[in-house]
Amino acid sequence: MKIVGMIPARLHSTRLPRKLLLNVTGKPLLQYVWETACECPEFHDVVVATDSQEIVDVVHSFGGRAELTGQHNSGTDRIAEVTRRVFPDADAIVNLQGDEPELDPKVVSALVRELKSSGAEMATVAAPILSAEVVKNPNCVKVVTDVHGKALYFSRSPIPFSRDVPVEDYFRDGEPSPWLLHIGLYAYRRDFLLRLTSLPPSPLEQIEKLEQLRALQCGASIGVAVVNHSAAGIDTPEDYAAFVHRQEQKTQIRRAA
Repeated sequence: MKIVGMIPARLHSTRLPRKLLLNVTGKPLLQYVWETACECPEFHDVVVATDSQEIVDVVHSFGGRAELTGQHNSGTDRIAEVTRRVFPDADAIVNLQGDEPELDPKVVSALVRELKSSGAEMATVAAPILSAEVVKNPNCVKVVTDVHGKALYFSRSPIPFSRDVPVEDYFRDGEPSPWLLHIGLYAYRRDFLLRLTSLPPSPLEQIEKLEQLRALQCGASIGVAVVNHSAAGIDTPEDYAAFVHRQEQKTQIRRAA
């Protein structure tokens, strides 16, 4: 199975301008994701898909591969363009988020296994939620699955909804909670990716602002690999500052060793 790892990257971000090129740590944020992708043995190739010549130049500067695209409304549309134009013989495409620099390659392996074993058109990843605050946070997307591990629905709301018991009660005894946090990592079979991006946004997608609902609403199946690791996305200056601090701690530990 020929699998391509693809990182959609746009230069402008509302909450954290030019975040993929921030390099307080000595390397741009995007490079961390590219290096993680290169550690994944499942990938035959790794490429950044971007509409920015500046990002192309930065990727080339650290030895990466980049493809310049047209303007698109989503990262999924961007990787579909590159897939159609550059990878006609690919069997599957893995979409990695350029703002998740601490992604574990083992999570990518779990995603690929899910796509292969489930027979689904696409696959994604989820992790157990460990606090009531995350359950209630609309910026944290939740997913519910059927008994076979296929996605039933994704929502910014607390699904499943606890009618009789306060959400906080589920986190007091150390037992696993019934909630799963969706991690924005996707694997698509090539033909399905091209078909999905040819469809208009679905009503549920437009209401929740979640692209994966287009796939569910058109009748596709989405396999969900449940993992213990949840990579922290970088969306705000505070997120990036915390990431820089963690990198500094790692450097200090390595030097002490």
